[in-house]
Amino acid sequence: MRAGPGPAKFVGDTAAVFVREILLFLRDPFSLVFSLLQPLIFLALFAPLLRGAVATGGAGAAGMGTGGTGTLQWFVPGVIVMISLFGTSMTGSGLLYELMTGSYERVLATPLDRSAILVGRSLKEFAPLFIQGLLIAVFCVPFGFRFYPVHLLVGLVLLGVFGIGLGALSYALGLACKGREWLFWSVQQTLLFPLLILSGIMLPLETGPEWMRLVSRFNPLTYIVDAERTLLGGTLGSTAVLWGAVAAGLIAVVGLVVGIRTTRTTI
Repeated sequence: MRAGPGPAKFVGDTAAVFVREILLFLRDPFSLVFSLLQPLIFLALFAPLLRGAVATGGAGAAGMGTGGTGTLQWFVPGVIVMISLFGTSMTGSGLLYELMTGSYERVLATPLDRSAILVGRSLKEFAPLFIQGLLIAVFCVPFGFRFYPVHLLVGLVLLGVFGIGLGALSYALGLACKGREWLFWSVQQTLLFPLLILSGIMLPLETGPEWMRLVSRFNPLTYIVDAERTLLGGTLGSTAVLWGAVAAGLIAVVGLVVGIRTTRTTI
């Protein structure tokens, strides 16, 4: 029985799109495996170089709220955030492929609410994020990473909210760049790396110049990274976690608003 118009139909359509996207994801499990290769390479090759910068009790580690728990405790949260950043910012490329093949137009021909299409697709981003983040954390336990299950769950939920917003923005960019795939990648790459570097994901910002530390305060990803390091360091009640949740929530709201508006007015 089809849901009637209004909120019930929107929820039903969103669930239908979400299930469709999850099934497509489950049919290609190798994409999950290959997406883990890059962060594992970063952990294997980059983390040892950080021992001097974020050694226990060092200025960089203390500044990032790890409580002096070591290099992995500082670096693993950044890698998990990096998975979220890379994965969700590229989701618009999949939409571009659907636009080129005509499959997206077939979805639009259904009675699905256009807003539900965007929201359902965005919600799907939480599933791979959760699996990847959990696998990375578990993988690092034998190497000295302290595993706090509840804290990790909270951190992954926070990243899921962030991923929903960023995924929606990526879909909006994909729609805006219809027929110009080069433009999507140009914009995505131009924005991605400054956000990554100016958030302190890979290196402590405390050792950088003053202008870089100042600019990082206007980067919402900085607060999300700080929140993840605080959570995975074993602390729940902290202002860093609160600010991270606020930043993730703002990105989700802005992403969904922009994405829904673009979906309704494009094609």
